[in-house]
Amino acid sequence: MHAPLRPTAWLVIAGTFTVLWFAGLDARRLHHPDEGRYAEIAREMQASGDWVTPRLDGLRYFEKPPLQYWLTAAAYAAFGRDEWTARLPVAAFGWLAVLAVGYAGTRVAGASAGLFAAAILASTVWHTGVSRFLSLDGMLSGALAVALAAFLIAQAGTRSHAAQRGWMLGAWVAIAAAVLTKGPIGFAIPAGALALYTVATRDLAVWRRLNLVAGLALAGAIIVPWFVVVSLRNPGFAEFFFVHEHVARFLTTAHQRDGAWWYFLPLLVLGLLPWTALLAWTPSAWARGPEPTPAGFAWVKFCLAWALFVLVFFSASGSKLPAYILPMFPALALVLGWQVTRLSSIAWRRLVAALALASLACTLGAWLGYDALAARLASDRTPVALYTAFGTGVKVGMGLIATGALAAWLLGQRALVHGRALAVLAIALSTLAGLTLALSANRGLDPSRSTAALVAAVRADAPTFAAGAPFYQVRLYDQTLPWYLGRTTTVVDWRDELGPGLDAEPGAGIASTAEWIGRWRQDAQGYALMTPDTEAALARDGVPMRRVAANARYVVMARR
Repeated sequence: MHAPLRPTAWLVIAGTFTVLWFAGLDARRLHHPDEGRYAEIAREMQASGDWVTPRLDGLRYFEKPPLQYWLTAAAYAAFGRDEWTARLPVAAFGWLAVLAVGYAGTRVAGASAGLFAAAILASTVWHTGVSRFLSLDGMLSGALAVALAAFLIAQAGTRSHAAQRGWMLGAWVAIAAAVLTKGPIGFAIPAGALALYTVATRDLAVWRRLNLVAGLALAGAIIVPWFVVVSLRNPGFAEFFFVHEHVARFLTTAHQRDGAWWYFLPLLVLGLLPWTALLAWTPSAWARGPEPTPAGFAWVKFCLAWALFVLVFFSASGSKLPAYILPMFPALALVLGWQVTRLSSIAWRRLVAALALASLACTLGAWLGYDALAARLASDRTPVALYTAFGTGVKVGMGLIATGALAAWLLGQRALVHGRALAVLAIALSTLAGLTLALSANRGLDPSRSTAALVAAVRADAPTFAAGAPFYQVRLYDQTLPWYLGRTTTVVDWRDELGPGLDAEPGAGIASTAEWIGRWRQDAQGYALMTPDTEAALARDGVPMRRVAANARYVVMARR
């Protein structure tokens, strides 16, 4: 057994992880498409005061529920609008997942298992990385992690009937938050995991401890009001949201995000780094896990069923994106944290030695091979200079990770009371610090992923800049432009995901380039974002315009 750490040590550890977790959220600009999209919807919600109907660039946008928009708009109102507040709710949910996993692990498997589970989750590449990008998957995974933690405590971490009921109702609240973040998937994952667990273990008694009636009533009271109000205000919402955005997205490849059945397997292996090697012991956890509770519940088996269901469910889907499997990681972290407490000293030392060697090899590879890789990845849209600017952070970040792994190996050679805990923390802290640095260095790619610099250049075009002049996006739509402008734009000859909103409000966009040219000629002043190819074509047609700013992807033209 491993001696527990003192409360003061827990506070220091938690404080250090917290500072690292939230550091650098504003080190880079918002990137196209997801970050610009979700930041802008929240901005328009705050600006309009309409907290029911989400709008993107002034158009109704019903692809997802509003919880992320609400929280981000609230963050803008409380702390001001910038990249840090835009990313804050997602980062907070990611950190909430770490805390929930740590607490649940402590309740069901002991303090050491809880510490290890939290440290593992806080330093996995995928959970840490996605939690620092403005997307809905980080919030969904965080809400589901809380639901999983509350469920495990209710079923295996408490003996009081009142406490069991309270924790289960907490799980239902977290499920409601997941549904308000990304729709029915927030309910489908817990339900599917429970069904798979029941089939595999024949544990039917767990269903009697779900507080099903009260839980559904509580979740419904949280979820239903917004769906009712938004449906009443926007006829056609229900069909678009439930049929087009969920049923069709899962069953078909209409969204052009298909992939092979093994699409998520490499992402699982890479996303679980630096702890991937622990998966080698995971199959044995099913057979050799802790004894079930007196009521018959086996928490390790449930976590494995949860992770497996997420993997299989999204592998079967006709729509695949890398972040979809993020809800696997909290469940796996709980199992891996428990496994670390069970490994023999020899197995642990070998594992850490292998990790140290692999980290050193990756660091050496990054320092020697990054520039060659950057040259291969470079394109007209992302020149090699941008990758080079990003590369320094990657190299130094890898060095930090390798340093932590080496420190863990050295700690493993000493007979310390808290040797294993210190080794885990050394790996986790150095990995989190390295990832924080590398992700912050991602600002080197800002010129090819964000319009922030272009907007700044347009505003500096004094004295000709007209703050109220129309701003068009011609034959394209960059999601970051409205957010950095602080106002909506008008799309020209472009539909894509804005199509349903344009159909509902056709006057909000301009259907053809020819129609736009006529309006452009009449504008006293105006601005237009376009590609250099579009600029050249319009110049050949004699369209009056003046280049104000440019980057590797776009140009901004002024009417005068």
